[in-house]
Amino acid sequence: MSESLASRRRRALLFRDGRFVPGERAVPEEVAVAISVDGSTHAVMMASPRDVEDLGLGLTLSERIVSHPREIERIEVVETEAGLDCQIRLDPERGRTYVARRRQMTGPVGCGLCGVESLELAAPVLPVVRAEPRFDPAMLAEAMEAMAREQRLGRETRAVHAAGFFAPDRGLMVVREDVGRHNALDKVVGHLARNDVDSASGFVAITSRVSVELIQKTAVMGSALIVAVSAPTALAIDEAERAGVTLVAVARGAEFEVFTHPRRLRGAVPAEEHASHAA
Repeated sequence: MSESLASRRRRALLFRDGRFVPGERAVPEEVAVAISVDGSTHAVMMASPRDVEDLGLGLTLSERIVSHPREIERIEVVETEAGLDCQIRLDPERGRTYVARRRQMTGPVGCGLCGVESLELAAPVLPVVRAEPRFDPAMLAEAMEAMAREQRLGRETRAVHAAGFFAPDRGLMVVREDVGRHNALDKVVGHLARNDVDSASGFVAITSRVSVELIQKTAVMGSALIVAVSAPTALAIDEAERAGVTLVAVARGAEFEVFTHPRRLRGAVPAEEHASHAA
Protein backbone atom coordinates (compact mmCIF):
# COMPACT_ATOMS: atom_id res chain seq x y z
CA MET A 1 0.00 0.00 0.00
CA SER A 2 1.38 3.41 -0.90
CA GLU A 3 0.14 6.79 0.26
CA SER A 4 0.63 8.10 -3.28
CA LEU A 5 -1.67 5.45 -4.76
CA ALA A 6 -5.12 7.05 -5.10
CA SER A 7 -6.91 4.68 -7.47
CA ARG A 8 -6.62 1.44 -9.37
CA ARG A 9 -8.32 -0.01 -12.41
CA ARG A 10 -10.67 -2.96 -11.98
CA ARG A 11 -12.36 -5.13 -14.57
CA ALA A 12 -16.12 -4.78 -14.97
CA LEU A 13 -18.88 -5.98 -17.26
CA LEU A 14 -20.25 -2.94 -19.03
CA PHE A 15 -23.74 -2.63 -20.49
CA ARG A 16 -23.40 -0.40 -23.54
CA ASP A 17 -25.72 0.11 -26.53
CA GLY A 18 -27.99 -2.70 -25.41
CA ARG A 19 -25.31 -5.36 -24.91
CA PHE A 20 -22.71 -6.48 -22.38
CA VAL A 21 -19.05 -5.87 -23.15
CA PRO A 22 -15.91 -6.45 -21.04
CA GLY A 23 -14.22 -3.34 -19.76
CA GLU A 24 -12.68 -1.71 -16.73
CA ARG A 25 -13.13 1.29 -14.47
CA ALA A 26 -10.85 3.32 -12.23
CA VAL A 27 -11.98 3.04 -8.61
CA PRO A 28 -10.63 4.96 -5.61
CA GLU A 29 -8.47 3.36 -2.98
CA GLU A 30 -10.01 3.24 0.49
CA VAL A 31 -7.94 2.25 3.52
CA ALA A 32 -8.22 2.28 7.28
CA VAL A 33 -6.46 5.36 8.67
CA ALA A 34 -5.77 5.68 12.38
CA ILE A 35 -5.10 9.07 13.93
CA SER A 36 -2.91 8.46 16.98
CA VAL A 37 -2.17 11.22 19.47
CA ASP A 38 0.71 10.73 21.90
CA GLY A 39 0.54 6.99 21.41
CA SER A 40 -3.23 6.73 21.96
CA THR A 41 -5.60 5.99 19.08
CA HIS A 42 -7.97 8.94 18.84
CA ALA A 43 -9.89 7.94 15.71
CA VAL A 44 -10.01 5.28 13.03
CA MET A 45 -11.73 6.01 9.74
CA MET A 46 -11.91 4.81 6.19
CA ALA A 47 -10.18 7.35 3.97
CA SER A 48 -8.28 7.90 0.75
CA PRO A 49 -4.56 7.21 1.30
CA ARG A 50 -3.34 10.62 0.12
CA ASP A 51 -2.54 13.79 2.06
CA VAL A 52 -2.79 11.81 5.30
CA GLU A 53 -0.59 14.28 7.19
CA ASP A 54 -3.01 17.05 6.22
CA LEU A 55 -5.87 14.84 7.42
CA GLY A 56 -4.23 14.23 10.79
CA LEU A 57 -3.35 17.87 11.35
CA GLY A 58 -6.76 19.05 10.18
CA LEU A 59 -8.61 16.62 12.43
CA THR A 60 -6.65 17.65 15.52
CA LEU A 61 -7.48 21.28 14.75
CA SER A 62 -11.15 20.59 13.92
CA GLU A 63 -11.61 18.65 17.14
CA ARG A 64 -9.67 21.25 19.14
CA ILE A 65 -7.03 18.84 20.36
CA VAL A 66 -4.63 21.62 19.36
CA SER A 67 -5.24 25.25 18.50
CA HIS A 68 -2.16 25.75 16.28
CA PRO A 69 0.30 23.50 14.41
CA ARG A 70 3.12 24.70 16.67
CA GLU A 71 1.57 22.62 19.47
CA ILE A 72 2.57 19.51 17.50
CA GLU A 73 6.15 18.28 17.65
CA ARG A 74 5.92 15.90 14.70
CA ILE A 75 3.57 13.98 12.42
CA GLU A 76 4.58 10.68 10.88
CA VAL A 77 2.50 8.39 8.67
CA VAL A 78 3.38 4.74 9.30
CA GLU A 79 2.25 1.96 6.97
CA THR A 80 0.98 -1.17 8.72
CA GLU A 81 -0.63 -4.39 7.56
CA ALA A 82 -4.01 -3.00 8.59
CA GLY A 83 -3.69 0.42 6.96
CA LEU A 84 -2.01 3.74 7.73
CA ASP A 85 -1.29 5.13 11.18
CA CYS A 86 -0.92 8.92 11.33
CA GLN A 87 1.11 9.32 14.50
CA ILE A 88 0.94 12.77 16.07
CA ARG A 89 3.20 13.77 18.93
CA LEU A 90 2.14 16.85 20.89
CA ASP A 91 4.59 19.18 22.54
CA PRO A 92 5.01 18.34 26.25
CA GLU A 93 2.92 21.25 27.53
CA ARG A 94 -0.02 20.46 25.27
CA GLY A 95 0.41 16.75 25.87
CA ARG A 96 -0.07 17.20 29.60
CA THR A 97 -3.52 18.72 29.03
CA TYR A 98 -4.65 16.26 26.37
CA VAL A 99 -7.30 13.72 27.34
CA ALA A 100 -8.04 11.22 24.57
CA ARG A 101 -11.71 10.62 23.80
CA ARG A 102 -10.79 7.19 22.45
CA ARG A 103 -13.56 7.12 19.92
CA GLN A 104 -13.69 4.59 17.09
CA MET A 105 -14.98 5.98 13.82
CA THR A 106 -14.64 2.74 11.86
CA GLY A 107 -17.88 2.15 9.98
CA PRO A 108 -19.84 3.57 7.07
CA VAL A 109 -17.87 6.34 5.44
CA GLY A 110 -19.54 9.72 5.50
CA CYS A 111 -21.29 9.99 8.85
CA GLY A 112 -18.34 11.60 10.60
CA LEU A 113 -19.65 10.62 14.02
CA CYS A 114 -19.45 6.82 14.09
CA GLY A 115 -18.72 5.59 17.58
CA VAL A 116 -18.74 8.90 19.44
CA GLU A 117 -18.97 7.87 23.06
CA SER A 118 -21.66 10.32 24.18
CA LEU A 119 -24.41 12.46 22.75
CA GLU A 120 -22.65 15.52 24.14
CA LEU A 121 -19.62 14.86 21.92
CA ALA A 122 -21.92 14.68 18.88
CA ALA A 123 -23.12 18.24 19.54
CA PRO A 124 -20.14 20.24 20.87
CA VAL A 125 -20.44 23.88 21.84
CA LEU A 126 -19.04 25.77 18.87
CA PRO A 127 -17.34 29.14 18.64
CA VAL A 128 -19.47 31.78 16.92
CA VAL A 129 -17.82 33.01 13.73
CA ARG A 130 -17.32 36.76 14.05
CA ALA A 131 -15.58 37.45 10.73
CA GLU A 132 -17.65 39.63 8.43
CA PRO A 133 -16.15 39.37 4.93
CA ARG A 134 -18.41 40.06 1.96
CA PHE A 135 -18.37 38.00 -1.19
CA ASP A 136 -19.73 38.65 -4.65
CA PRO A 137 -22.23 35.96 -5.70
CA ALA A 138 -20.14 35.31 -8.83
CA MET A 139 -17.27 34.15 -6.61
CA LEU A 140 -19.25 31.10 -5.54
CA ALA A 141 -19.66 29.87 -9.11
CA GLU A 142 -16.03 30.70 -9.80
CA ALA A 143 -14.92 28.63 -6.84
CA MET A 144 -17.05 25.61 -7.75
CA GLU A 145 -15.91 25.70 -11.37
CA ALA A 146 -12.25 26.00 -10.36
CA MET A 147 -12.62 23.13 -7.91
CA ALA A 148 -14.21 20.93 -10.56
CA ARG A 149 -11.20 21.48 -12.82
CA GLU A 150 -8.87 20.27 -10.04
CA GLN A 151 -10.78 17.07 -9.20
CA ARG A 152 -8.55 14.63 -11.02
CA LEU A 153 -9.47 11.67 -8.85
CA GLY A 154 -13.14 12.58 -9.03
CA ARG A 155 -13.09 12.66 -12.82
CA GLU A 156 -11.21 9.38 -12.92
CA THR A 157 -13.40 7.45 -10.48
CA ARG A 158 -16.66 9.39 -9.97
CA ALA A 159 -16.57 8.05 -6.42
CA VAL A 160 -14.93 10.66 -4.17
CA HIS A 161 -15.82 13.97 -2.56
CA ALA A 162 -13.81 17.17 -2.76
CA ALA A 163 -13.35 20.18 -0.52
CA GLY A 164 -11.59 23.41 -1.30
CA PHE A 165 -10.80 26.87 0.02
CA PHE A 166 -11.31 30.02 -2.05
CA ALA A 167 -9.94 33.46 -1.17
CA PRO A 168 -11.20 36.47 -3.16
CA ASP A 169 -7.71 37.90 -3.66
CA ARG A 170 -5.97 34.57 -4.38
CA GLY A 171 -8.59 32.35 -6.00
CA LEU A 172 -8.82 28.64 -5.27
CA MET A 173 -5.96 27.92 -2.88
CA VAL A 174 -6.34 24.20 -2.22
CA VAL A 175 -8.45 21.19 -3.22
CA ARG A 176 -8.42 17.86 -1.42
CA GLU A 177 -10.29 14.70 -2.43
CA ASP A 178 -11.35 11.75 -0.30
CA VAL A 179 -13.93 8.99 -0.08
CA GLY A 180 -15.24 10.81 3.01
CA ARG A 181 -16.46 14.37 2.71
CA HIS A 182 -15.43 15.20 6.28
CA ASN A 183 -11.96 13.75 5.58
CA ALA A 184 -11.63 15.99 2.52
CA LEU A 185 -12.46 19.06 4.60
CA ASP A 186 -10.06 18.06 7.38
CA LYS A 187 -7.33 17.77 4.75
CA VAL A 188 -8.10 21.33 3.65
CA VAL A 189 -7.95 22.51 7.28
CA GLY A 190 -4.57 20.83 7.67
CA HIS A 191 -3.18 22.35 4.48
CA LEU A 192 -4.28 25.87 5.46
CA ALA A 193 -2.78 25.52 8.93
CA ARG A 194 0.46 24.09 7.59
CA ASN A 195 0.81 27.08 5.25
CA ASP A 196 -0.34 29.66 7.81
CA VAL A 197 -3.38 30.73 5.77
CA ASP A 198 -6.03 32.75 7.62
CA SER A 199 -9.22 30.68 7.32
CA ALA A 200 -11.31 33.83 7.81
CA SER A 201 -9.92 35.27 4.57
CA GLY A 202 -12.12 33.12 2.31
CA PHE A 203 -14.74 30.40 2.21
CA VAL A 204 -15.10 26.63 2.07
CA ALA A 205 -16.46 24.80 -0.98
CA ILE A 206 -17.58 21.17 -0.96
CA THR A 207 -19.05 18.76 -3.51
CA SER A 208 -21.38 16.89 -1.17
CA ARG A 209 -24.51 17.47 0.86
CA VAL A 210 -24.03 19.57 3.98
CA SER A 211 -24.16 17.49 7.11
CA VAL A 212 -23.76 18.86 10.60
CA GLU A 213 -20.10 17.90 11.10
CA LEU A 214 -19.11 19.99 8.06
CA ILE A 215 -20.69 23.03 9.69
CA GLN A 216 -18.88 22.22 12.94
CA LYS A 217 -15.52 22.00 11.18
CA THR A 218 -16.17 25.24 9.26
CA ALA A 219 -17.03 27.07 12.49
CA VAL A 220 -13.96 25.80 14.34
CA MET A 221 -11.66 26.82 11.49
CA GLY A 222 -13.25 30.29 11.57
CA SER A 223 -14.49 30.49 7.99
CA ALA A 224 -17.60 32.60 7.60
CA LEU A 225 -19.15 30.82 4.61
CA ILE A 226 -19.52 27.32 3.21
CA VAL A 227 -20.92 26.57 -0.25
CA ALA A 228 -21.99 23.11 -1.37
CA VAL A 229 -23.23 21.39 -4.50
CA SER A 230 -26.03 19.54 -2.71
CA ALA A 231 -28.61 20.38 -0.05
CA PRO A 232 -28.09 20.65 3.72
CA THR A 233 -29.75 18.66 6.47
CA ALA A 234 -32.11 20.44 8.85
CA LEU A 235 -29.63 20.01 11.70
CA ALA A 236 -26.85 21.51 9.59
CA ILE A 237 -28.99 24.61 9.00
CA ASP A 238 -29.72 24.93 12.70
CA GLU A 239 -26.03 24.55 13.58
CA ALA A 240 -24.96 27.10 10.97
CA GLU A 241 -27.49 29.58 12.33
CA ARG A 242 -26.17 29.18 15.87
CA ALA A 243 -22.50 29.28 14.84
CA GLY A 244 -22.82 32.37 12.66
CA VAL A 245 -21.84 30.52 9.47
CA THR A 246 -23.31 31.58 6.14
CA LEU A 247 -24.62 28.36 4.59
CA VAL A 248 -25.02 28.28 0.80
CA ALA A 249 -26.10 25.07 -0.92
CA VAL A 250 -27.54 23.61 -4.12
CA ALA A 251 -24.89 25.59 -5.99
CA ARG A 252 -25.35 24.73 -9.65
CA GLY A 253 -23.81 27.06 -12.19
CA ALA A 254 -24.71 30.65 -11.32
CA GLU A 255 -27.63 29.61 -9.08
CA PHE A 256 -27.59 28.72 -5.40
CA GLU A 257 -29.69 28.85 -2.23
CA VAL A 258 -28.76 30.70 0.97
CA PHE A 259 -30.03 29.18 4.21
CA THR A 260 -28.36 31.24 6.97
CA HIS A 261 -26.71 34.63 7.50
CA PRO A 262 -27.09 36.00 3.94
CA ARG A 263 -25.52 39.34 4.86
CA ARG A 264 -22.06 38.20 3.74
CA LEU A 265 -23.21 38.00 0.12
CA ARG A 266 -23.33 41.32 -1.67
CA GLY A 267 -26.85 42.19 -2.72
CA ALA A 268 -28.55 39.67 -0.42
CA VAL A 269 -29.39 42.18 2.33
CA PRO A 270 -29.28 45.98 2.59
CA ALA A 271 -25.81 47.37 3.24
CA GLU A 272 -26.88 48.94 6.53
CA GLU A 273 -27.91 45.53 7.92
CA HIS A 274 -24.47 44.12 7.16
CA ALA A 275 -22.88 47.15 8.81
CA SER A 276 -24.89 46.56 11.98
CA HIS A 277 -23.59 42.99 12.23
CA ALA A 278 -20.01 44.02 11.52
CA ALA A 279 -20.07 46.71 14.22
